[in-house]
Amino acid sequence: MSTLTPRSTGRDESPDPASQAATIYDQEGEWVDEESGGDDMDFEDSTEHGESEELEYFEATEDDGDGEFQDADDGLSGVEIEISIDTDEAPTEAAEAAGEAGTGPTSQTTPAAATRAPVQVSRNQILQLLGHAGLRRIFASHGGASFGLADLDEDDDDDGMEGGYGSMVGRRRRKRKASKVEFPKVPSDVGRELMNSGNFGSNEYYQDILRRKKQKLARRILSRELGLDAVQDRRGNKLLSQGLIPSSNADTIIHYNARCYSGQFSDDGNFFFSCAQDFKVRMYDTSNPYEWQYYKTVVYPFGQWTITDATLSPDNKYLAYSSIRSTVCLSATDPNESGEPWLLDFADMGGTRSHRAHRGYSQFGIWSIRFSGDGREIVAGTGDHSVYVYDIESRRSILRIPGHTEDVNAVCFGDQSSPHILYSGSDDTLIKVWDRRSMGDSREAGVFMGHTEGLTYVDSKGDGRYVLSNGKDQTMKLWDLRKMMSTTDASKLTPSRYTSSFDYRFMNYSDTDYTPHPHDKSLVTFRGHKVLKTLIRCHFSPPGSTNSRYVYTGSADGSVYIYNLDATLAGKVDVNKATHHSRRREPDSYAATYDMDDGRQGQWKTCVRDASWHPNAPVIAATSWNGWGESTGTCTIHSWNDGAEDDEAEPTMGRRVDQRLQENENLYSDASPGARNIRSRLRSRGVAAAAVTAEEDEEDDDGW
Repeated sequence: MSTLTPRSTGRDESPDPASQAATIYDQEGEWVDEESGGDDMDFEDSTEHGESEELEYFEATEDDGDGEFQDADDGLSGVEIEISIDTDEAPTEAAEAAGEAGTGPTSQTTPAAATRAPVQVSRNQILQLLGHAGLRRIFASHGGASFGLADLDEDDDDDGMEGGYGSMVGRRRRKRKASKVEFPKVPSDVGRELMNSGNFGSNEYYQDILRRKKQKLARRILSRELGLDAVQDRRGNKLLSQGLIPSSNADTIIHYNARCYSGQFSDDGNFFFSCAQDFKVRMYDTSNPYEWQYYKTVVYPFGQWTITDATLSPDNKYLAYSSIRSTVCLSATDPNESGEPWLLDFADMGGTRSHRAHRGYSQFGIWSIRFSGDGREIVAGTGDHSVYVYDIESRRSILRIPGHTEDVNAVCFGDQSSPHILYSGSDDTLIKVWDRRSMGDSREAGVFMGHTEGLTYVDSKGDGRYVLSNGKDQTMKLWDLRKMMSTTDASKLTPSRYTSSFDYRFMNYSDTDYTPHPHDKSLVTFRGHKVLKTLIRCHFSPPGSTNSRYVYTGSADGSVYIYNLDATLAGKVDVNKATHHSRRREPDSYAATYDMDDGRQGQWKTCVRDASWHPNAPVIAATSWNGWGESTGTCTIHSWNDGAEDDEAEPTMGRRVDQRLQENENLYSDASPGARNIRSRLRSRGVAAAAVTAEEDEEDDDGW
């Protein structure tokens, strides 16, 4: 009998825990579990690995102390499991050989003993069994969701649980010495210089030099109208706009029956879309940012786990959206067009498919997509460690860049006016810069090195110079294209030496886990938010409504963090507080609960995955995993209100609506004032709440 052997999950740091089987829709819209065969798992002999095979751990370094690790299952590799099954076949060859040698009974062998043969189970099959959704919930209450296993053999990458999109297998972490952690300086000197440079907003101008008191908005408007100061007059409008940071109080709370993964305004602010785990993208007319109108819903017909990303064409006529598959859907945003989406196969390289198809893979997952500035191309970051460029006119991929050693979680174009410069961020902790005009040797133009864990998002300022990134090391970093590391210098370094392989899906990150990267080339490092559970996104604030003054990011603690360029906190939008208990607890809320390993099963929790600042108004829309056990989602609209807790305008603040922006009494408790007000308004219009819900069920299957 051989020792049970481990395997690689394929995607060590996938953004979300998901079932390995692809979840799709059939033609009738029903859920289908895409698995080969009817059995839960197949048994395979694992003797090929040998008795002496050992697990590969991180080597102990000076920081490792005694070389111990933080896992409690080090002895798991020594476990042997034998399963006997009944069979009608003759005794095994081993038993016959033993009988001939006189070492065991032959003719006297009992029928039961002769018909029972041992079957060996590999460690892969045990992990696949433990990854079942029902067993996950059982083990989670006993800390099973955070158990760690060592890195597994690369030879097994193509077996069983390829992709690891639902694996609960953590990665072993090094134990660090307890010592004082040296964090980057706050406020940052470099960031302060950037704030004074004029590229990131204007600085305050004080009329009272002695008191140096920041003026109120009303005082600034009065000074501007009276023309009290010429300098103030020239910069007055910009100073007014950049100081209007939205508050935590939500104007409107849009509730979804599935987790929300992303949501963004169009460049002109007239359009907003939100992507949810039910494989639907909902579009809204936001030409009036304070009064949204429902627009249209499009569906990914055969998605896996969730919609991972979406992007609007520059003219707002088309929306491209992706899932954990190699196909991107392209739909028209015109509400009068209701046809099926066009399917763009990124694995099609013009008569040949991607290299993974030749190895037996039917697809690769797409984690990030972006339209080019001219709308002719779409760039994608994929699960086969590559960057693809797809030409929409020729309907095929025209470029594949296998430039990373891990999944590419984020891509973007460097300049809105040019498709030549690309940025890609990967789980290998690197941001790479690609210049399509000089890729004869298929090498990157430069590298941004400084994160010690994988990248979750990359955003470009659009000026071809500044780049922003979010990392699983709980930091957001600002980069300057002029200070990137050369390819030659980067090739001399091994990025994996500076990472602890932290599993952001199930682990918490402590300050003692942080170690500065010795080759960090970033300008400013921002800390305070939490990049946990999923691929949380970050952005530059828009030039129109904020004068490009800030950078901001979602956070797993339920807030949107807004930073000045010197790494100080400019503001915070508390989405959890604004939405707390804003819908009823559903009877089956435990079925889709994400967090079940922290002793607070089913409580109201919020993880802000994405946020978008309106380009022309002081409004932020935050898309979140939000609800009882983070099992549902919300898109909350926050505007600047000068710190007021409430207002006298209509509609009132904190209004709760469904996906179609319809008020629904099911979002309130029966005795709450909100439910009574809604019922009163519906009765005054002669509309029954049940009729509204029935209409939504018929049109969009979004009923409550």
